[in-house]
Amino acid sequence: MDQGFLAPDDILPSPMEGRDLRRVGIHPDHWQPMAWSKDLKAGKTLAVKFAGDPIVLVRPKDATKPVFALADRCAHRQVPLSQGTVEGCAIRCGYHGWAYADDGKCTDVPYLGKDKLPNGVRAYPCREAEGLIFVFPGDPALVDRVPFPALGSVANPAYKTRRFGRMVGCHYSFMHENLMDMNHQFLHRKQMGQMRPRFLGQARGEDWVEARYSFARTGGKQPWGEAAIFGQMRGAEREDSDKDVMTIRTEYPYQTLRIRTKDETPVMDLWITYVPQDREQRQNRVFGLLSIHKPKIPGILEAAWPLLVIFTERIFKEDREIVEQEQAAHDAQGGDWNQEVFPVIRNLRSLLMERGTAQDLPIHRPA
Repeated sequence: MDQGFLAPDDILPSPMEGRDLRRVGIHPDHWQPMAWSKDLKAGKTLAVKFAGDPIVLVRPKDATKPVFALADRCAHRQVPLSQGTVEGCAIRCGYHGWAYADDGKCTDVPYLGKDKLPNGVRAYPCREAEGLIFVFPGDPALVDRVPFPALGSVANPAYKTRRFGRMVGCHYSFMHENLMDMNHQFLHRKQMGQMRPRFLGQARGEDWVEARYSFARTGGKQPWGEAAIFGQMRGAEREDSDKDVMTIRTEYPYQTLRIRTKDETPVMDLWITYVPQDREQRQNRVFGLLSIHKPKIPGILEAAWPLLVIFTERIFKEDREIVEQEQAAHDAQGGDWNQEVFPVIRNLRSLLMERGTAQDLPIHRPA
C-alpha cells in the first residue's frame, strides 16, 4: 500500500519493533484522577470511566465521610448504580433497591433475608486530593506499594493554580509526545510569536524521561498571557534568555512541566495526566494543574489571570486539534507510520511501550 512516504527500509526503526504504540494500553496499577471534587455534590453520585470500565463515585451526605468508588453495575441486572440513591455510606440501586456499602458488599435486598444476601460489586481504592478524586483501577493488592502522585505546587500558597481539563480524541501517547517535544512551538506561532527552542539535553530513569529546553524570541511581541507567567513583559533576543529553562518530564503515567528563571523556584509548575475513557483508549480526559508563582507586587497576577486563561486555552486548543489529526492519520493508515528522529521522543516512546500493558488494545476500524 502506497503511503506517500519513504519505503519501509528507509524509515528509522521504531523504539520497540513489532508493536504499535497507539495500541499499548495505559497500565492500570497507578492512581488516576476520575473527576474534579466540585463536580460531585454531597449525597450524589457521578458516573465516570477508566479504559471502558464504568465506575461510580459516591459522596455521602455526611461531609466527614470520604468519597468511595464502586463498579457502576448492579450485581443483579447490571444496570448503572450511578442512577440510584445515596443512603449514608451506601448506594441503593434505582431498579430493585439492592444496596451496597462503600466496600462493595451487598447490604440489603428488600425482598430477601439478611442471611441470603448475594455477592456485591467491585470496590476501588479511592482518594481525594487538591480538588481531584483519584481511583486506583488496577490490582488492589498493590495499592499500598504504588506512590500517590506529587501534584506540583498546587498546595504551595506562593502559587495560584488553574485547574483545567478537556476530552481529547486521541491515544494518550500523542499527548505525551506533544508536550515533550518543544520543537512544535512553530504550531503556536500565531499565539506566541516566533520562538527558537534550544534542546539542552535529556535524562532517562526506570520509569521516567526528562527533557530540558531554553527559548529565544526571534520575532513578534510577547503575549500578555505569557507575560503573566513571568510576571513581566519581555522583549526579543534577551541576553539572559538561556537562563529560562523549561524541564518536561514524563514520570509514568503523569507529566510535569516546570519553568525556572534565574533561581531554582519555578515560575510555572504544571502537573498533567491523560485518563483513557474507552476500551480502545482513543479518547482521553485531560486533568491539569497549572500553578503560577505569585510576583512580589500583590494583585498583578490576579489582574492578569483572565489573560493567562485565554492564552493557555488557545494553546491547548491548537494542541488538541493537532493530536486529533495525528490520531486520524494513524487510523486512516492502519498503523503507526511516524518517522521519529528526535532522540528524546524515541526514548519517550520506548518508556511508554515498556510501562504500558503487555496486551494490545482492540484494533480500531474507521467507519
